[in-house]
Amino acid sequence: MSQPIIREIQKEDNPHVARLIRSIFEELGAPKVGTAYADPQLDFMFENYDVPSASYFVIEQDGEIIGGAGVAALEEGMPEICELQKMYFLPQARGLGLGAKMMQTCLDRARSFGFKKCYLETLPMMEAAQKLYVKSGFEYLKEPLGSTGHSSCPVWMIKEL
Repeated sequence: MSQPIIREIQKEDNPHVARLIRSIFEELGAPKVGTAYADPQLDFMFENYDVPSASYFVIEQDGEIIGGAGVAALEEGMPEICELQKMYFLPQARGLGLGAKMMQTCLDRARSFGFKKCYLETLPMMEAAQKLYVKSGFEYLKEPLGSTGHSSCPVWMIKEL
């Protein structure tokens, strides 16, 4: 088994990333409406992030995509705020420190784009993810920012970059 590598998404990764993200929602029994599961861009992640000030990264191991996360400007937010988006890992990628490495990769890229803060939304049941976010310096907010369309994600967090 080779070491996992973090790399930028490629067009041929689209179906693998969409399947991975949807599988996590099914695994957790998470809501499908009002979450990333229902995002129209989920099947076109490469194209969605192939724009200025946006990047999506995947973790590949032995030819399989086992995780991913991205950053982009917060929809209808202040220009200095980006959003950590679609950070999901298959079970075999969890507990290996890959989340922290992916988080650092995304936050470094956000800084390089000139963003000053990073926002995210998540689900209450995603407790391990929230622990990683807090450990990475994110703080809880009382209300959402921007307009993500994720009405089923009632946990909002932000971090100074």
